[in-house]
Amino acid sequence: MHKSSEYQTLLGVASPSKSRWRGYYELTRLHKPVMGNTLMFWPCAWGLTMAAYCNGTSLAVLAYQTLLFAIGSTLLHSAACVLNDICDVEFDKQVERTRSRPLPSGVVSVSEAWILLFVLLLPTIAMTMLSNHTTTLLALFGIVPLHALYPLMKRWTYWPQAWLGLAMNWGYVVAWFAVTDNTSSKTSTISSFFFGTVCWTIVYDTIYACQDREDDVAAGIKSTAVLFGSYVRPILIVFTLAFLAFLLYAGVLNGQSVGYFVVSCGGSAVHFVWQFWTWKVERPEDGGNKFQANGWTGLVIWIGMLVDYWLRQRGGAAS
Repeated sequence: MHKSSEYQTLLGVASPSKSRWRGYYELTRLHKPVMGNTLMFWPCAWGLTMAAYCNGTSLAVLAYQTLLFAIGSTLLHSAACVLNDICDVEFDKQVERTRSRPLPSGVVSVSEAWILLFVLLLPTIAMTMLSNHTTTLLALFGIVPLHALYPLMKRWTYWPQAWLGLAMNWGYVVAWFAVTDNTSSKTSTISSFFFGTVCWTIVYDTIYACQDREDDVAAGIKSTAVLFGSYVRPILIVFTLAFLAFLLYAGVLNGQSVGYFVVSCGGSAVHFVWQFWTWKVERPEDGGNKFQANGWTGLVIWIGMLVDYWLRQRGGAAS
């Protein structure tokens, strides 16, 4: 069946005349729509903003930390994608959506991909040294073992999306400690929100994995999309409700205000209703679209947090 160039671009399908430099670029996933590439950044931004709201952190410090985490999460996301493609090269040859990626198509060699991986990891690791000692150790734990082991999970368990949730959202925990290392009174806030984000990742990555279910079964690839089968929509709705419940509970624990509860909680709930109402499981390209749409979910949640932060800063300045 013919696929449009837009669908090919969305899914990362390569053109037959692709250059090696284009191959490197596609290995990093930076060629894909931007909102999908923000999914690792949003937990960092949420952690920074909630911690700044709680601790009265200045706007200058919040902006500086947000810039660092934006750069660092982009580098780490690209490195993780390269590692995933190295580990999955034989699997990718068996899946229609991925067989034209740079490694299975032979545009880039595996040894060249390893070089690219280390090129991306060096500045990523260096950036972890710019913060306090605890933050550095937490950030390194996010790289190894969390991100390092994810590509192997689909060989070991039908729940690789759960492990991905730990890896993709670990930045929320790291971000809290980057703002303040005095988090003893906020353990419940941090842990509840973090486990909520794991549920969120299970939702959007299962939707993404539904694109390849038939090929995955044939190739022996495990995923929650395969595990949930025909019950995938109702099960993901349950995980979505769990995420929203954790979001609400963490907001109460952190003393959040109207912006958080109306925009972050309410806005994301409306967005999820739209996602599930319009998601066509049988159409692979729609799974890719809904995956990308979760980048907008992350933005909506952050906007509500920023509104609360601004209101508190404004109130502090007025007093």
